[in-house]
Order: sequence, then structure tokens, then C-alpha cells
Amino acid sequence: MKIAMLVYILMPLSIILAFLWVPPAQFLGEASRILYFHVPVAMVSVIAFFVSGIYSIIYLYDKEKKYKLLEEKSFNSARIGILFTILTIITGSIWAKISWGTYWNWDPRESSIIILLLIYLAYFSLRSALSNNSNKNMLTSTYLIFAMIVVPFFVFIIPRVYPSLHPDPIINANREINLEEKMRLTLLISVISFTMLFFYIFNLTNKLSIITDKIEEKNYEE
Repeated sequence: MKIAMLVYILMPLSIILAFLWVPPAQFLGEASRILYFHVPVAMVSVIAFFVSGIYSIIYLYDKEKKYKLLEEKSFNSARIGILFTILTIITGSIWAKISWGTYWNWDPRESSIIILLLIYLAYFSLRSALSNNSNKNMLTSTYLIFAMIVVPFFVFIIPRVYPSLHPDPIINANREINLEEKMRLTLLISVISFTMLFFYIFNLTNKLSIITDKIEEKNYEE
């Protein structure tokens, strides 16, 4: 309930701040307002993938399977991560159209996010293909752990190794932080808002998994 209240308060606040309070960034103009949505959804997708990996580690470590639905929680988090990755691609494409005149340029950051999307789409294909396999949970959890390990390479390392057209309005030519106070505060609130939104959705999907599991157990007993 507390997370829900934070979401209901912070999400409208971040939207109002992004469109009505914060000034446009230098050189990028009004288009810079998408920054307050593109950056948070990108960060949340990374958080979601890490959460799915962490739950997978706990699942494999829990030899006696004391904790139920750990694999389902990994699945739920990965599913939300896919959603936010798609939102990252959409908002990034809009920014690219405004900044570069085209929606897609196969920039290193764009290529990295597509590869990351494909890695996690492969997870869902694997999970579906192993639906009747007794080792499904172990295999899919192992996959999510390896996927989590490669996330930092595609998100933080590879895009910085190769030259990129990707705009970086929060850092100036001297690689120093150059955000106005209003912009910094708005971006921070937006990141917190979307992070809370992730945990809110994650909790809802986990509750749904618990209800579904109980219904299946009841049907099995009958």
C-alpha cells in the first residue's frame, strides 16, 4: 500500500515537473523533456533484469525449495524488464528522430539495447520450449543468471567503448556534470517514480502468481 501511494503521488508529480516546471536543456530544446522518461525507463529495465537474476540465484541456492514461486518471481521481473526495455527503445527512437532526423541509426547504444532485448526474448522462448521438462526451472534460472551477468556489458561498457551519436545532455564537453538544479531534481524524482512503479507492478504480478498457484493446487486436489 505504501508503494502504491508513492506511485500515485510521484508519477503525476514527475510528469508535471517534466513538462511544466523544468526548463528545456541547452541545444536540445523542448525535445530534452523526453530525457525525464527515457532515462528512468532504461534504468528500471536494468533493475528488473537484475532482480530476476537475483531471484534465480536464490532459487538455485534453495536446494530444499523452502521458498515457493521464486522462479515465478524471476519470470515476472524479467517480463516487466522486457516491457521497460521496449519503452526505452520507443522513447529513444523518438529522441533520435528529433535529434538525428531518423528513428534508427544502429548507434552502439541502440544496437546494445536490441541485443539485450533479444537475449531476454530468448529466455521466454526457452521457458516455453521447456514447459514439460522437469528441469525447466533450473535451466531457465541458470539462463537468467548468465543474462544478468552480460547486462552491464551491453548497458554500461560497450556503448562507451565505441563512438556514439547518442546525446548526453547531462554531461558537458569536459565530461563534467552540467545539470541545472531544477533538471537534476526532476530527473531524480522521475527515476524514483519509475522505480517505485516497477516494484508496484512487480508486487501485483507476484500476488497474481500466488493466487494462480493456489487455484491450480485446489484444482489438482479435486
